[in-house]
Amino acid sequence: MDLTVVTYVVYLAVSVALTVWVARTLSRNGQIFLEDVLRGNEKLADAVNHLLVVGFYLVNLGFVALYLRVGAPVDDTRGVFEALSKQLGVVLLVLGVLHLGNVYVLNRIRRRSAMEREQTPPVPPQGWTAPAAGA
Repeated sequence: MDLTVVTYVVYLAVSVALTVWVARTLSRNGQIFLEDVLRGNEKLADAVNHLLVVGFYLVNLGFVALYLRVGAPVDDTRGVFEALSKQLGVVLLVLGVLHLGNVYVLNRIRRRSAMEREQTPPVPPQGWTAPAAGA
């Protein structure tokens, strides 16, 4: 079998496995964070979590498919490892950037939500007190 094809097969297998593992890890561990961002609304947090996972799969697997091509033919075992390390390294970097982007956006939403909660009084005003005379 051609070593370039072997490189493609290994690259696809490892990339897809990494994508699935990262998506499941982020989904499982991000649920609590999403519930906090969305003020305890579990149904909405579940829906957003699912949409984020689907988007993550689409973007990352699309990138994996686009980045499949090896620049030069692979002639030996060393070439297989070099091509795989380059391609998988880029895939891992893209996974990391996507993760950091998601966390950044969700953290901004969480901060904005916390600021809005602090601006709203916990109890509506009961009445009004006039300033003391001579003050």
